[in-house]
Amino acid sequence: MLQLNDITLKLDENLILDRISLNIQPGSIWGIIGPPASGKSVLVKTICGFFKPQKGNILFNGTDICKIPETKLLEIRKQIGMLFQNNALFDFMNVWENVAFPLRRSNPDIDPELLREKAWKRLKKVGLAGSEDKLCSELSGGMQKRVGIARATINKAPLNIYDEPTAGLDPVTTSKIYDLLLEIKRQNSSTVLAISSDVEGLRNFVDNIIVLHEGKIRYSGPEKGLETSTDPVVHQFVRGEEEGPL
Repeated sequence: MLQLNDITLKLDENLILDRISLNIQPGSIWGIIGPPASGKSVLVKTICGFFKPQKGNILFNGTDICKIPETKLLEIRKQIGMLFQNNALFDFMNVWENVAFPLRRSNPDIDPELLREKAWKRLKKVGLAGSEDKLCSELSGGMQKRVGIARATINKAPLNIYDEPTAGLDPVTTSKIYDLLLEIKRQNSSTVLAISSDVEGLRNFVDNIIVLHEGKIRYSGPEKGLETSTDPVVHQFVRGEEEGPL
């Protein structure tokens, strides 16, 4: 479904992604971990076409998104549901309007009543029925996260990307969010990429995992393989050790 070949990206002359290669199979769940400023968020934004790499290519269902015009790239993005870091909800819209935003953008002529109905159904799926007319500022952090997830999944895109889906949440809410993401993945038969600083929580959710460090992939493979990795960076990061190459 998604193939990255030797992706190299510089921003302001700083090397952010260094020869990244990945092969993401349909229906798989991948986690992305690594220390701060390792390139995690830039990687998923590059997959969405928000950054253009200087080298390499990205194939989305066989289409090289690095070589297509913006108009065609917009069509590709309709196949990607994205939960941005810190949710990125619009404070001038109420809850259902936030959730409906991707539908309205992809189909400007959609009937307003149908738009609201679809948003309500998606909110019901994430346990927020009855909150559709509230402002996002009136919701708790966990509820705002659910709004962001509802918005990211309303188009039932084949690829869902979640950037820090449980940041700032307590352990109980974190567990519920991961259960929700897994349920949505099963319902939509989607492929999932998830970034999280909560390494243990993420490991319980994903099948495969990527460890990024200074823009390089230090590990890519089954989640269970982390324990047997001989890479000192992986060993240190997974165990939370303070001394070493990091």
